Amino acid sequence: MNLNIKLLCLGASLLMLVSCGGTEGDDLDRFMEDAAKTMNAKVEPLPQVQPYLPLQFNVDGTISDPFRPRKVVSTGTFQPNLNRPKEPLESFPLENLKYVGALTKSKLSYALIKTPDNTIQQVKVGNYIGTNYGLVTAINDSEVTLKEIIQDELSGDWVERISSLSLQE
Repeated sequence: MNLNIKLLCLGASLLMLVSCGGTEGDDLDRFMEDAAKTMNAKVEPLPQVQPYLPLQFNVDGTISDPFRPRKVVSTGTFQPNLNRPKEPLESFPLENLKYVGALTKSKLSYALIKTPDNTIQQVKVGNYIGTNYGLVTAINDSEVTLKEIIQDELSGDWVERISSLSLQE
């Protein structure tokens, strides 16, 4: 009787192994083959990141209401060129820039300007620095003179003012 139980178990095991050995009707294999054919490897590109444009406050100490939109009305003769590309030093307020030295190369004078992130930039007459469209008009050993164009809070007209960066020791 013990031999009959062993033969019965062996027969059942063989029957189970034979039933698993066929390749017909294997749904998983067919699904994997079909999925590989229909897969699309194209990935959509990421959307373009819009640059952050910070609100500009007045350098002369008056703070306008940041929740009120600024008027862009030009009735005066001065108006900044808003279509030209911005220069690197126009992203820093003038009070955060320091004039640290001057260079002369082939009869051109360059001012060395230190930025808040401790890099040194060269500027010459005709370059723009500061957030108020400051045009460098003169460079000498003691200061850099700028012509800024700012918007008057009361009238909305663009007005011109002269500013300077003194040499920092």
